[in-house]
Amino acid sequence: MTEKEQAMQEIRRRHFAAIDAGMYLDGHPDDETALQYFRTMCRQKKQAEETYEKNFGPLRMSTAGGGNKWNWIDEPWPWEVK
Repeated sequence: MTEKEQAMQEIRRRHFAAIDAGMYLDGHPDDETALQYFRTMCRQKKQAEETYEKNFGPLRMSTAGGGNKWNWIDEPWPWEVK
């Protein structure tokens, strides 16, 4: 697995964990431990996304164009990375 694929996999892991924790919190809204875990996963996902974008380019259109060119069209597209 390439470094780029590993970075994308890390984002997916953190995203899944945040969604899973959020669904748990829907049924257990007073669980402070779960809420802290959810916040941690969201923060780690954001950090993983920032690292990915710094090293490999934008993940979404809203973060494209940071340099001297419109880099949203550069290949491969983020969702094509395994």
